[in-house]
Amino acid sequence: MDIRTAEKIILLIFLLKGVCCRDFSISLTEKIEALSGSSVIIKCTFEIKDKYLTESNATGFWLKDGTDQTKNRVFNSRDSKPDHFKGKINGKLHEKSCTTIFYDVSSNHAGKYYFRIESGTLKYTYTETTGNISTINVIESPPKPTVKLYVVQDQEEVLEGSSVSLRCSAETLCSSPPPTLTWSSTPRIPLSESSRQQELISDLNFTAAHRHHRITFTCTITYQILDKNKTAQDNITLHVQYAPKISLSSSCNGTDVIECFCEVHGNPSPELEWHLSGRPVTNSSDTFISEERLSSTVLRSSITLHQSLTNTSLQCVGNNTRGTERKLFQLNLSPLQCTEYQQVTVSLLIILMLILVLYALTVGLGIYKIRQLSTKLKVSLLCYKAWM
Repeated sequence: MDIRTAEKIILLIFLLKGVCCRDFSISLTEKIEALSGSSVIIKCTFEIKDKYLTESNATGFWLKDGTDQTKNRVFNSRDSKPDHFKGKINGKLHEKSCTTIFYDVSSNHAGKYYFRIESGTLKYTYTETTGNISTINVIESPPKPTVKLYVVQDQEEVLEGSSVSLRCSAETLCSSPPPTLTWSSTPRIPLSESSRQQELISDLNFTAAHRHHRITFTCTITYQILDKNKTAQDNITLHVQYAPKISLSSSCNGTDVIECFCEVHGNPSPELEWHLSGRPVTNSSDTFISEERLSSTVLRSSITLHQSLTNTSLQCVGNNTRGTERKLFQLNLSPLQCTEYQQVTVSLLIILMLILVLYALTVGLGIYKIRQLSTKLKVSLLCYKAWM
């Protein structure tokens, strides 16, 4: 055989192989992760000449880790054996769909899968040369979801009042039933039919408030496995910058010595000042101020006012880079003012008593005079009767 003849034979072989590949081809999900105990889906379509396929005769097979019909067969769409995997072909073979679901996945399902079609005289196994094969990897725990923070500002901490979006995404497995995502503060979000084979996404949108500072949001992906669930979680802790907020419990008490306390929280950490008649107050012989930082965001301060002060208004002022908040306290009267008040009260009481005494004397004198007049009238009447 000369060289030209050999070249023609080789070329003919390649042409025949090309024709064969066009007649027989397959498209499979190449790499699949399956959760132990769940169901796994292999998406599958194939090409073959229509004349070979009939709805009544077509049978689908799956071979695992090899193409030997006896040793490697693990699934028969028409005749399931006890040692075969439980499942079914969801697609219609006469429409060239070989999508298959295997139930109750275990470590035995891990391996390489080859699809085989038989219909009448046609018997064909699809291998790497006519498309691709599927490789299933079995895992015991679901993959962890990912939680990310999306805000308008490009910064690590969000501002109070700004829009916040927390996105939880998870790479879903080819399983049935589909998984669900659950937020720590929202109800379950079911996976829609159209996205079972795609990435699962859940967004949590809200306006940032000071109460969200240091709140941890957790996203959980849940797979229903027979009578139990398998879950995986990811979380994110939100940091919110906000102006100071003065506690409603801030107050004053005391009589001879007045003591006031003020508690303020904010992020960044707030500072606190006391203002008396609109002016800042510091430690002196008349005032004593103390502070205690309860946390990185909470500050507590107290002030003691002595008797020499006559001012009647006091302000607690909290501030940081995000803003300022004030609280006004109405103080009790100072001791000097209390003495003057008492003196006025005593004077009024004395005057009132004098008026009452004068009134009593006046009334008593009137009654005495009336009685005297009555007596004189009686004597005159008796004298008149005697004369008559």
